[in-house]
Amino acid sequence: MSRLLDQGPGGATYAAAGVSIEAGDEAVERIKAHVASTKRREVLGGIGGFGGLFALDTARYREPVLVASADGVGTKLEVARLAQRYDTVGIDLVAMLVDDLACLGAEPLFMLDYVAVGALDPARLEELVGGIAVGCRQANTALLGGETAEHGGVMRPDDLDVAGFVVGVVERGAELGPERVRDGDVLIGFASPGLRSNGYSLARKVLLGDGVDLNAPAWEGADVTLADELLRPCVIYAPAMVALVRDFGSAVHAAAHITGGGIVGNVVRILPDGLDAVIDMTSFTTPEIFFEIQRRGQVSADEMVRVFNCGLGMVVAVDAASAADVVAHANATGVEASVVGHVTSGTGQVTLR
Repeated sequence: MSRLLDQGPGGATYAAAGVSIEAGDEAVERIKAHVASTKRREVLGGIGGFGGLFALDTARYREPVLVASADGVGTKLEVARLAQRYDTVGIDLVAMLVDDLACLGAEPLFMLDYVAVGALDPARLEELVGGIAVGCRQANTALLGGETAEHGGVMRPDDLDVAGFVVGVVERGAELGPERVRDGDVLIGFASPGLRSNGYSLARKVLLGDGVDLNAPAWEGADVTLADELLRPCVIYAPAMVALVRDFGSAVHAAAHITGGGIVGNVVRILPDGLDAVIDMTSFTTPEIFFEIQRRGQVSADEMVRVFNCGLGMVVAVDAASAADVVAHANATGVEASVVGHVTSGTGQVTLR
């Protein structure tokens, strides 16, 4: 190394600046098996390269359209940090990604993750990526690769943020969307047993005041702790949606993933001009955690439905003649589904009754 200065021992090092190459190497070894467990037959090679390779099966599609999405877990990660539990937020990340793709009728193929930390803890990273792998297996989605960045001196040592990117495929002309929704369509709701990964800024403000014990009951008489409830993993709806599109074809018109913006802000996204969605709030179960947020924060009903899913994780518009069969089909795939409303003439609004 004749072109570099010989400064002798005792100088500045990468580790002293907050980045451990050794911890990075250990982390890669720890997550290899988790990544391998998500492999699909189209994946070429393994992790460790400069990019991931995925051979799209073009024989399955006449005109394949690739669909992509990016998302994160949001401030639910702060609950994970306080509880020191990172096993479920990886599942949440996958759900946020693949369920967005499912709204277009797309099959998710592969995802990439990006993790930023203040100081790399290989065991914590393995816990997180292990959860991502669980979600990928549930969604039949390959974890093709990713990046872990150690931001020493910029983030606090226990800070962590995670984001993901997913790519899927749908046949051109088979995309779900507002243009397929018709007057008289029936709205099918997929149940959400908890908050999923949205509205946590409000939930934390209301529920996690000074001195709150995360190990206390989530509400009076609850058989789960507040930590258990707030870290409840998302149901992943994508496999049920892929099966519905495959088996019912054009009878499935559109789908709304109930994320940020709540029921109102997301269902409106599948409505064309001239049609309204009417949803019966008594037609599905609202988990108790939503009522607890209302009680502790005196949160209005209007605010709740514009922030939270309130028990509906996905709303699917289908042809009325197929509605009963769609409900039965979704339930058979393990997703709790029911009729929650209908589409009627109007001005592109969502009405809750």
